[in-house]
Amino acid sequence: MEAQFLSGGGLDVYRAADTGVRMSNHGTAMCRVALTTGADVYAKAGAMVAYEGFLQYEPVPQSLRRALGEWASGERSPLLQWTGDGALYLADMGADVLNLQLAEESLSVNGSHLLAMDATLACSVEKVRGPVLLAGTGLYNVTVTGSGWVSVTSRGVPVVLDCADTETFVDPDALVAWTTGLEVRTRRTVKVGSLIGRGSGEALQLGFRGHGFVVVQPSEDTADRLKIRG
Repeated sequence: MEAQFLSGGGLDVYRAADTGVRMSNHGTAMCRVALTTGADVYAKAGAMVAYEGFLQYEPVPQSLRRALGEWASGERSPLLQWTGDGALYLADMGADVLNLQLAEESLSVNGSHLLAMDATLACSVEKVRGPVLLAGTGLYNVTVTGSGWVSVTSRGVPVVLDCADTETFVDPDALVAWTTGLEVRTRRTVKVGSLIGRGSGEALQLGFRGHGFVVVQPSEDTADRLKIRG
């Protein structure tokens, strides 16, 4: 009976599919990375849940470790370099996964939400300035620049909002990532009614406008921000 169950067609829905895409979703909470020799990927330390083929990992290059110094707070690098030929499966505590393909773009990501990125992308840790800092979202963000794939996590299914046609306002606690170069401003809600219920979380919003997008999660839980961000 057990052998029949394991070989039954009912399991096909759980089998990983080779989509031919560099980074793809398996379900909502797992990222599948197609690796080939010479096309390495940097992934969050501890995020590997499985892999197929001949893969191995090692610390990221010294130059990248220096660039991530502020993020790592002097401890071990939060990223590992994966090499080889095969498929790498990544997840982070059941969080939803969103895979984005950048085309000569720059993305600013909350460090705790960065799951993986192509090794060909430039990566730096930058101090948050201006309205975003005033919103209290943290002191440092990871900026990923170039052409390639990047995978981010979200507490629930995220939404990607285009800021080109109209100004988009976001609760700072729900902000995951945004395209750098966007015009950013703060907006305060002065109505007393906005302070009733969950507190003053809606009293301050970030407004984004320009050619680009923002990634917003359906959660205002800020506990994960304390793990890495200042």
